[in-house]
Amino acid sequence: MKLPVPVLRIAVKCLRTWWKVRKPTTFGVKVLLIHPDDPGQCLIVRHSYSDSARWGLPGGAYRPGRETPEQAGVREVFEELALTVTEVPTVLDTVRTTLEGKRDTLTIVQATPVSASFVRSPELAEARWVGAELAAMPKGEPVSRWLERALSARRGQLA
Repeated sequence: MKLPVPVLRIAVKCLRTWWKVRKPTTFGVKVLLIHPDDPGQCLIVRHSYSDSARWGLPGGAYRPGRETPEQAGVREVFEELALTVTEVPTVLDTVRTTLEGKRDTLTIVQATPVSASFVRSPELAEARWVGAELAAMPKGEPVSRWLERALSARRGQLA
């Protein structure tokens, strides 16, 4: 079910308040998508409902008993961008954080879709292929710490 952007924004505000009070344990995944025809490019997104000024990575929540971070990454990429990933994503990093008031385990994976053509869901305000390095990010526009971390981890793997 696709919710309208205003409803998503309200839901995120409610969730953040609940997280500060309840401090739940959550699990999330972010996906560094590599262009299928040009491994020097990656897909960056701006979410429509939260922190829409910042460029980041597609991704979302998952339940460890139901799916792995890699499976969740494939699912989220399809839900947000209608892109199909057929090979198992590679784990780049796993981070434990309390940044949003919850106890979150975030796994960053790298994947390559079978096609570069995507269709944005209402969750995304914008998406584009860019060079897969921090210097190639849109000038003067903020990027998420997870995007920075993913690019750094990828650079370490390529070295």
